[in-house]
Amino acid sequence: MKEYIDSFAVFMSKEGQKSENTISCYCRDVGKYMDFLGKNGITDIADTTKSTVLTYLLFLQKEGRSASTVNRNLASLRSFYTYLTGNSIRTNDPTLNLEVPRNDRKPPRILSTREVERLLSAPDESGVKGIRDRAILEVMYATGIKVSELVGLDVRDVNTGAGFLRCRGGVHERILPMGQYAAAAIDEYLDKARPELQNNMYTSALFLNCSGGRISRQGLWKMLKHYKEKAGIATDITPYTLRHSFAAHLLENGADLAAIQEMLGHADISTTKVYSKLVNSHIKEVYLKAHPRA
Repeated sequence: MKEYIDSFAVFMSKEGQKSENTISCYCRDVGKYMDFLGKNGITDIADTTKSTVLTYLLFLQKEGRSASTVNRNLASLRSFYTYLTGNSIRTNDPTLNLEVPRNDRKPPRILSTREVERLLSAPDESGVKGIRDRAILEVMYATGIKVSELVGLDVRDVNTGAGFLRCRGGVHERILPMGQYAAAAIDEYLDKARPELQNNMYTSALFLNCSGGRISRQGLWKMLKHYKEKAGIATDITPYTLRHSFAAHLLENGADLAAIQEMLGHADISTTKVYSKLVNSHIKEVYLKAHPRA
């Protein structure tokens, strides 16, 4: 059955609606689904039913996978079965009208402004690595940029004078505004650190690792974990924590929800509305703690 995965990738690429990162992710999800089918004695994709797909999704839930991971797997399988039916490999689509029992979704972890300040101040800027890391952290918090977009940035994507950067990590290009602190941190990095890290004059990547290549997603996660510990932040945080904090702090200070949706690159505003609930909950908590007659 795994022979279908390569042609599935070609199908999504020709559709033109999925980024390379999404195609890779969907193929990986389908590959794990195939493994599950094989372990359960199903050797022909034509033998799968709605019950088969639902059983797999429930299996993922029992494995402790997050709601977002289970939903992404369903999206991957929907695309896969669309490919199968469109190419007459199957006559029907078992994912049609399929609903997955929803687990309660945990609210995203939001840093306080004080925690953000400690995190941004954690890099030691006496060395090139610290200058680079400060620039990365400033950009993440200033723009709410996705991890894939940040590691994909080239030098030409940044205009510090005008205060914006261009994201090309997804299907649709996005232009993000950038504040003076992030712009200044990038200017310092470009002036003092990047020339020291660069070992190939033709390298276009904005943020370089210590070997002179483009910084990786794994390197970014490792860097953030290091500075989280250095800043004395007790709970675990990820690159998405800064993205969530960017959105929540904007909303808390009066930013328009539609503008935040555009900056985050959300296709549906309902995804962005989670921050409204979070901010309202935070405001109520502050009120209850601070008001003398609460």
